[in-house]
Amino acid sequence: MTSRTHAAHTTCPGCREEVYLDELVKGRCPLCGCTMDDVDTGDSEVEELLERGDFSWLVFSYFLFKQFTDLGASPLAVMQLISAYEDSCTRDRVPCTDTRFSLEIPMGRLDRLRLKQCGACGKHFIRGGRKVLSGDLSKPGYRVTYRCSRCT
Repeated sequence: MTSRTHAAHTTCPGCREEVYLDELVKGRCPLCGCTMDDVDTGDSEVEELLERGDFSWLVFSYFLFKQFTDLGASPLAVMQLISAYEDSCTRDRVPCTDTRFSLEIPMGRLDRLRLKQCGACGKHFIRGGRKVLSGDLSKPGYRVTYRCSRCT
C-alpha cells in the first residue's frame, strides 16, 4: 500500500537506479546484478521506520481501504483518495484540515428500481445516474446521494 513510499532504499552503484532493500536478490541489484556491499541493512532502519509511524499509516490505510471497498467503491479510487490524503498531510507537516471525500459506488437492485432525486439539481429520475458516497474522514458516518445523467 502506501508504506512503500517510506521503505528503505538505496541507489545501485552499477546502474544508478533506486533499489528497495527488500527487492535485493542475495545482496545483488535485481536490475543489473551489481553487488551491494556498502548497503547497511542494520537495525537502525527498523527503528527509523517505527519512529516515522509507518505502521499507523498502514493500519489507517487498510481500515479506509477495507471500509470503502466493502461499500462497493473502486479499489483504485480508494487508493487515490488515501494517497492524496497522505500526501497533503505529510507534505506540510501540519494537521490536515480538508478531509472530505467523494466516491462513486455501484447501485444495487433496489437502487435501480426506485425513484431517486439528484443531489445537484433536485430532478427526480428512475434510470441512469450514479450513486455517490461522500463524507468527512474527521467525522463519523457518510452520506449517499444520487446524481442524474445530466449532472454527472
